[in-house]
Amino acid sequence: MTLSLTHVPGDRVTVADGTAGTELFSYVYRPEADWEAPKPYLHPVRTLSGALVTDYRPNDHRWHKGLQLTASHLSGQNLWGGNTYVHGEGYLALPDRVGSMAHVAFTETAAEADRAVIAEQLTWHPHGGELWAEEERRIEVRDVDPDTGSWSLTWTSAVTNRRTEPLRFGSPTTHGRPAAGYTGLFWRGPRAFRGGRVLTAETDGPAESAESSVCPDGDPMGSQSPWLAYVGEHDGRDGHATLVFEHAPSNDHSGEKGTHPAHWFVRTDPFAAVAPSWAFHEELVLPPGETLARTYRVVVADGAWDRARVAAHLDGLAW
Repeated sequence: MTLSLTHVPGDRVTVADGTAGTELFSYVYRPEADWEAPKPYLHPVRTLSGALVTDYRPNDHRWHKGLQLTASHLSGQNLWGGNTYVHGEGYLALPDRVGSMAHVAFTETAAEADRAVIAEQLTWHPHGGELWAEEERRIEVRDVDPDTGSWSLTWTSAVTNRRTEPLRFGSPTTHGRPAAGYTGLFWRGPRAFRGGRVLTAETDGPAESAESSVCPDGDPMGSQSPWLAYVGEHDGRDGHATLVFEHAPSNDHSGEKGTHPAHWFVRTDPFAAVAPSWAFHEELVLPPGETLARTYRVVVADGAWDRARVAAHLDGLAW
């Protein structure tokens, strides 16, 4: 395998696999519309065979862009984009609450035969532009495997509170909307992936729809599991793709001994989406000067994988 990296300054960094002849993804960091809470994102993301597995600015949620780090409710601000959920009133257009995550500098952009790295410094801002947080982000591509038709991406973010008061990470669910705990790393799948299959280490099951208000036994929405996989079928070409989202062992998601629990936000209808939520059922509070660090792995694979295949593949990967 031969990974390469192409940087268009002020716009994007693209990682490609020369053996497969595929651009695996572009990391886009140019600022976009204020209403969409400008922030860097990955799109398009593709399997080794070139199949698209992300969506960009869909007509239902223009601020959904591939794979990105988000904060839907952050101390009264919306770094997610679009309308803001207000309990008892629904989603409202509140432009003075929409903030941003801004690219500052790359500390490393490099590619070797079997590994590529994008390391970046960012700042987080409310609508007024004050400095609320600084982030150190590292995205690595590795485990490119033509035999399994897969590659993996690790995403590490370390967010340091630069305010003189706590940063409170929340979600629509912490503000009163059931089954809407989205915040943190967020993936939006292509429109063709609607109605896909969801697997976790413990169960297979349908994901919660937007209209549902309860999470029945076996449903992954709001649940905890070391990993969650989403299997979708393509439009325009035959076949399926599987994306696996996995917590790093270093993530304190157990909820024990004072740590903050993480729960899966996942939908198959009306669109395909996955997020290992930082604040599904309760807020995460980050005191001044302290750092929130999280690492995730995303495996992008051609084909429809079952639970046993996902588990075996993850067992063979190192952090």
